[in-house]
Amino acid sequence: MTSGIESADGPTADEPDDGSRKARDTAVSERRFRFLVGGYAVSSYGTFLNMVALNLFVYETTGRALAMGLFMAVRLGSGFVAGLVVGAMLARFSAKSIMLWANVGQGGVMLLLILAPESLVTGALMAVSVVIGACGTLFMVALRSSIPEMVGEDRRAWANSLSITGRSLAMVAGFASAGVVVSLVGYTAAFLLDMATFVICAVTVALLPIAGGGKGSGTDAGKPEKAEQGGKGGKGGPRWRPVAFLALAAAPGLGLMVALRGVDAFGSASHNAALPIYSTSLDASNPAVFVSAFWCVWALGNIGAQQVIQRYTQRTGKTVGALGFGYGTVVMSAAFIAAFAGFPLAVTAVIALIAGAADGLTEVAYTSHLQTLPATLRGHAFGLSATFENLGFGVGMILVAAALDRFSPLAVVGWSHGAAIVVAVVFLLRVAALRRAEPAGPSGRAGGAGQAGLRKEEAVEGRPDRGDRDGAEVSRG
Repeated sequence: MTSGIESADGPTADEPDDGSRKARDTAVSERRFRFLVGGYAVSSYGTFLNMVALNLFVYETTGRALAMGLFMAVRLGSGFVAGLVVGAMLARFSAKSIMLWANVGQGGVMLLLILAPESLVTGALMAVSVVIGACGTLFMVALRSSIPEMVGEDRRAWANSLSITGRSLAMVAGFASAGVVVSLVGYTAAFLLDMATFVICAVTVALLPIAGGGKGSGTDAGKPEKAEQGGKGGKGGPRWRPVAFLALAAAPGLGLMVALRGVDAFGSASHNAALPIYSTSLDASNPAVFVSAFWCVWALGNIGAQQVIQRYTQRTGKTVGALGFGYGTVVMSAAFIAAFAGFPLAVTAVIALIAGAADGLTEVAYTSHLQTLPATLRGHAFGLSATFENLGFGVGMILVAAALDRFSPLAVVGWSHGAAIVVAVVFLLRVAALRRAEPAGPSGRAGGAGQAGLRKEEAVEGRPDRGDRDGAEVSRG
């Protein structure tokens, strides 16, 4: 499979065979993808920096905690809507153009906030929440759905792991430096730094000849939609909504997987909201210490898991797959519950490390599995997944905030992540049932394919009717 990141320094005519040409193309595409991940990590740093700086600025500007909640609600709501429409956008525009303009939009709205007169600051903040929420979702879906075209089907697990590592490092740096940046140089300088991170990522995307998605990929992204819709779109073409749900309805296992992702986001809202309260109960004079340390150790576990996954994939030629996602969700949720159980700090640090590692495992497994869908459905599935995640997190924040007024952090996190564990167990039972039924199918689809996951040709075609499979086999190296 040729890479979607085309090489300007392609192989010369006197190269001995197709194998050496493919190896050279792969090396070039991987080098350029690392460059793209570098830009993505820089913009992710800006995202996590502004999560802290903007919330502080909103509270200082309005003097009301309710305004912070409204700001977050608008941000999540715009991400929710963007998840519903991004699949249709990817059918019409290239992934590169969406990623580029998503960063330009975020940088531009930060400039608007910096230049806004005092009388218009509140309106500018609302514009920031809308644009940041929507563009963040657009960029993430465009990147994840186009990775198979960028680096090749057999290197998607490696690419997913690398991008998640960059984001985890950026999260630690962003959260750790936000308070220092704001206190030392002020909000305006922090917003300028934030804007610069989005500009850097936009330049990175613009410099790379990235294909993948919509018109830019050179694929007929829109054609199968019309066939599957039976022309229901009328003159204006097919609608995104049926195609998005078709991507999940065609794969019952995959639909349950996305539902589990939404419930997991609900659980994530609980520990995000409960951590500051629990930290205050441990050290009321300096509650930020525990929160910062917890997330730093969590990130170390996450990054460590990415390294293990990359080596596992390279050594065995397999991805971690759907089972990895299910088991990882159970371990991660159990670890987050245990983190609030009042264990000694050393034990809690180990728990945070395990939670981070399991989180990294589920992220790679989930992303890699959705990427086995064909390109015509992949963007819609990722968009609908983002919608479920935003919905789960948003609803979770509302319910958790109300519950924490009456119940302990352990109780709230327990039932929130407990729900994720229950759904994960149902998902694992579903996968096990489908795997047991596999030998009864045609002989060409049993045996080794059932153990190693989708055969490569099945993964390329997507096999949306087999949501239980572990994803594509990948070639070693």
